[in-house]
Amino acid sequence: MKRRQFNALTASMLLAGGSVASRSAFAARERVQVQLDWLPGGDKSFVYAGVKQGFFAAEGLDVDIMPGRGSSNAVTKLASGAADVGFAGIAALMQAATSDGNIPVKAVMSLYSKQPDALFTVKGSSIRSLKDVVGKTVATATFSSSNALWPLVLEKNGIKPSQVKLLKVDPSTLAPMLAQGRVDATINWITVEPGFRSVLQQAGKDLQVLMWSNFGLDGYGWSAMASEKMIKDRPDVLRRYMRALRKSLQFAMANPDQSAADLKSFVPETDPAVAAAEFRSSMPLIVNDISRRDGLGKFEPKLLDATWKWVAESINVDPKKLDPESLIDPRFLPA
Repeated sequence: MKRRQFNALTASMLLAGGSVASRSAFAARERVQVQLDWLPGGDKSFVYAGVKQGFFAAEGLDVDIMPGRGSSNAVTKLASGAADVGFAGIAALMQAATSDGNIPVKAVMSLYSKQPDALFTVKGSSIRSLKDVVGKTVATATFSSSNALWPLVLEKNGIKPSQVKLLKVDPSTLAPMLAQGRVDATINWITVEPGFRSVLQQAGKDLQVLMWSNFGLDGYGWSAMASEKMIKDRPDVLRRYMRALRKSLQFAMANPDQSAADLKSFVPETDPAVAAAEFRSSMPLIVNDISRRDGLGKFEPKLLDATWKWVAESINVDPKKLDPESLIDPRFLPA
């Protein structure tokens, strides 16, 4: 699915419907710079819904939402002070910490307590499990964060990476290549499933998804983060932001169609049906057996350590080099 490019998008709003109590409680409004890890999409619709529905305004906040170019880019923006808070895969934060030492960014809330990586293939093909990719051609986006984990997932399942032909291509070509039969499978995040399913249906085919989490890949994924400057200098503002963020997430899970409509009000190019489907595809990554057991948004030490071990192995680093808990600040997670 090809997405249009966007310039920096400002989503600042002061809603006229804010209560008198909210205005009096926060006479001096605070501006917060929010850094996305990618372009606006359905999986991120809850942030825009939070603005449109007034959750941030009720906390006395005006938020500027800025698109990004990947998790590493988002972490860099937070570390440099170009953003106050943002979103990124926690693996990117771990990698940055191993290369830059004491990176001034903390993860403050887990969003995906299961990994979003998946293998997409056509229903009815000979690929029914991961072992079936032997001798097949698999395409992936050139700069996908999944690429570092792919060889490890294969090896954990008794497959040599050399037994699979991997093509690195532009992400916009992945769905057409699969629909046209030019590749046997593609590597994607589950959040883009609706777009792929639509492209395949146009070719008279249906999509089959194999989640890597079903083949041993465990750990945390997409997370909410904050700069240490924000944590140190404006802790009360961060607490208010996190309260609004959780309300936004809960609203979107209960109202995915409205959340998609709210995204469209900021990004007119949005297809609300696709955006709502994208968010629904992400919901099992947010609410699942792990988040129900540990609590929505929490980082459990053992699973966090497992996440780090996957990352450490993927970048050939001694796991002892980093304590993953040093990258987490749980104090701002709403009760």
